[in-house]
Amino acid sequence: MSWAICRKFAPTARNYTASKLLSQVGLKWDLGRFGKLHVRHGKGARGLGPRERMVPLINGADRTRRWFIEDVWGQFDDDHTRPGAPLFPSERKNADGSTRRVGDDALRNGLKDAAKAHLPGWGKKLTPHVLRHFCASQLYGNGLDLLAIQEVLRHSWIATTMRYIHVQQTRVEDAWVAGMERAAKRLEGPV
Repeated sequence: MSWAICRKFAPTARNYTASKLLSQVGLKWDLGRFGKLHVRHGKGARGLGPRERMVPLINGADRTRRWFIEDVWGQFDDDHTRPGAPLFPSERKNADGSTRRVGDDALRNGLKDAAKAHLPGWGKKLTPHVLRHFCASQLYGNGLDLLAIQEVLRHSWIATTMRYIHVQQTRVEDAWVAGMERAAKRLEGPV
C-alpha cells in the first residue's frame, strides 16, 4: 500500500494496524516474554457484552503495535501514555479534548474499503471475524496447539476453536511425511 497517497494517513494506518493485529493475534510493552495487548472492549459471547482479556504479542504483533504507537499514534493529537488512552483513536475528541476510541463501524468500513481496493479477486466479504479465523489457522499452521489458540481467542469451548481453524489441503499428507521422517530417525538409533 502506498501510504504517501492516502488522503488521511493516520486513520488509514489505524485501520491497517487494527486489521493486521486481528490477523496476527485475533486481537503492554512489558508484560510477559512477548508483551501483551490489553483488550478492554473484546468481542462478547452470547450477548454477554465485551470481554476483557490480555493477548500475547506473538506472530509479529509486537512490531505492528510498536510501529503504530511510535509512528502514527501522535498524529491523532493525544498522549498515548495517558491512562485510558485508546489504542485505536478516533479523529473525534471527547469533551475534555482527549481522543475517543474509534467505533467498530469505522474499522469495518476501513477493512471493506481496503479489501475492495487491494484484493479485487477476493470474492467474499472480508470482516474482522474472517481475520480471527485467519489468525487461528495461521497460529495452528505455525505449530501453536489448540489449547493455546483457544486461550488467545478466549473461546469458552475447544470445539469453537476447532471450527475457526482451516487447514491446508496437504495437511494430512504433510503430517504423515513428518511422522515417517521421525520414525526413520528413531530406527537409525544413536549416531
